[in-house]
Amino acid sequence: TFENSAFTIMDQNRDGFIDKADLRDTFAALGRLNVKNEELENMVKEAPGPINFTVFLTMFGEKLKGTDPEETILNAFKIFDPEGKGHIKADYIKEMLMTQADRFSQEEIKQMFAAFPPDVSGNLDYKNLCYVITHGEEKD
Repeated sequence: TFENSAFTIMDQNRDGFIDKADLRDTFAALGRLNVKNEELENMVKEAPGPINFTVFLTMFGEKLKGTDPEETILNAFKIFDPEGKGHIKADYIKEMLMTQADRFSQEEIKQMFAAFPPDVSGNLDYKNLCYVITHGEEKD
């Protein structure tokens, strides 16, 4: 599941819990190196106790209550786009999809990029991708 993949990506040390160090490593992997300790503490404090997969799901569910599926999917992509550019490097998303949790095969990656080809700079426009996922192909 997406949630399982997200948890696995964030549980950097693979101990079954997400802690401040895991959050810091996750941000670092996304290119954000100067996360304040206070910011990490606030994230961890949102949980009623140690953040295992069940607690993560509950917190994730709370955040998603009453949300729009398009917004939910967009927010998932925004994790990989901390600067809010609206696109992510195709190579990076390919690596994430093939190495984390429910791994994509080379064939699944090929199908995805056939349906949503990256631009000439190798960027994937995830806003358009989210729109198509939630609304279907645009009719001309």
